[in-house]
Amino acid sequence: MSEPIWNQFLTERDKEVFAYSGYGARGGFGKRPALLVIDVNYAFCGDKPEPILESIKKWRNSCGEESWPAVAAIKSLIDKSHEKGVPVIYTTGVRREDNWDSGSWSWKNSRGAEKPVVAASNVDGNQIVEDIAPGPRDIVILKQKPSGFFGTNMASYLTLLGCDSIIVTGTTTSGCVRATVLDAFSLNYRVALAEEGCFDRSQASHAINLCDMNAKYADVVKTAEVISFLDTLPEGMFDLPRGATAPQAKAVNY
Repeated sequence: MSEPIWNQFLTERDKEVFAYSGYGARGGFGKRPALLVIDVNYAFCGDKPEPILESIKKWRNSCGEESWPAVAAIKSLIDKSHEKGVPVIYTTGVRREDNWDSGSWSWKNSRGAEKPVVAASNVDGNQIVEDIAPGPRDIVILKQKPSGFFGTNMASYLTLLGCDSIIVTGTTTSGCVRATVLDAFSLNYRVALAEEGCFDRSQASHAINLCDMNAKYADVVKTAEVISFLDTLPEGMFDLPRGATAPQAKAVNY
């Protein structure tokens, strides 16, 4: 088995600490999971696969070409979840046109007021990428802060669905994914992260945050293992929405 992605960033002392501290035990999947797809929109993926230093000229939050293999992994999980009738819950951002409600986001980025420079395109940055666009029985949650739980209906929807656990995918690993994982952990959900389905603009941040979440808050597992787990679930466990078209975000959040 290959070493975890984060090992290349750990010192020998760090490895010894993790070996003896007891952290990193396997928590295990729950019995009634939901698949969460965090912020996989054009603002974070760009409008096409291209090197990150090119993509961020247009989309300042882009994670570049590494976004797109993750999108393919996420699609495989969405397809399996649809097959088994497991809830799929997306998050994406929403903003007023005048960006007044960006609040604290505006304090930490000098490009916060920019619009993307995308020639001959009306792509909204908050639109979930077409490759994994929400289906009619999926749920879309609009948010303004990193966590999918903060100021949203996420917890109440999971209660309505009878979920005891979540499987998390999306971006950024160090930001909105991590914030969502910590809130879920604090609410006593079992949490798994599909490793290939998470991505970040910083390679080091991606790896170290996977390490830290795996140590304390979640199980970081391969996408293939998640699919194998979903295959064990009986079909028709959940009372999903009847099938109205899921909304896409209209406002811009960069």
